[in-house]
Amino acid sequence: MGAPMAGHLARAGHQVTVYNRTQAKALAWVGEHAIFQAMAAATPREAAGGASLVFACVGNDDDLRSVVLGEQGAYAGMAPGAVFVDHTTTSAAVARELSAHAQTLGLYFIDAPVSGGNLGAASGALTVMCGGDQSAFARLQPVAMAYAKAVTLLGASGAGQLAKMVNQIAIAGVVQGLAEAIAFGEKAGLDMPKVLAVIGKGAAQSWQMEHRGVNMASSEAQFDFCFAVDWMRKDLGLVLTEAQRNGARLPVTALVDQFYADVQAAGGRRWDTSSLITRLR
Repeated sequence: MGAPMAGHLARAGHQVTVYNRTQAKALAWVGEHAIFQAMAAATPREAAGGASLVFACVGNDDDLRSVVLGEQGAYAGMAPGAVFVDHTTTSAAVARELSAHAQTLGLYFIDAPVSGGNLGAASGALTVMCGGDQSAFARLQPVAMAYAKAVTLLGASGAGQLAKMVNQIAIAGVVQGLAEAIAFGEKAGLDMPKVLAVIGKGAAQSWQMEHRGVNMASSEAQFDFCFAVDWMRKDLGLVLTEAQRNGARLPVTALVDQFYADVQAAGGRRWDTSSLITRLR
């Protein structure tokens, strides 16, 4: 995700310095973007030095803390008034924690998880859900449009992460419903690609049907692309933890999370989330 997003920033004319925990990846990115005078740094602190905006996209809460905090973390290199923008999908709690810490340093923290996956990052068509300070958001929003089709402030710190949880709840239910529909149609002897083409023009239409349906309905379906089941289960774990805290009832989400556990057990940890169909065949 981070590599194409940084590429869009460089092509938009911004001076970009990158850091990756695997240095070879950062150096490879610099080589691919040498025409833009892109640079790589050895630490998050070095990468953030002198930057007015610092963007991160890692794996989880602990990964985020590891690149933000400490002597070599990004906060240590940021000048007062700079904005840290986190595109990781994390808990709302860690967003609030790092936002509060940023304030003690005269910095800003915006939680800004994204939707759109690898394809959205590559095409510059991500949707970005933000939480944090209005003035800091106003500074990042036009810059983030280099790789996004929508960048929206939804409330105070943590609101972006909570909105991403809403997004993942909706996706989980839709993908399971689509998988069941395709499996039912196959058992009924229907030509499912043709059926999907028809119902995709009506009320059943969804992004998942449009972009995943034909592959899911294929007897030679491949799932070695896009958003991995491991990451979806991480996200749904955040959702279910937050639901325990706020009292929301999520019976379908909890059930689909267990279905994804079945896919993991069958060897599909890195398969795309649409691989739910494999449980039904």
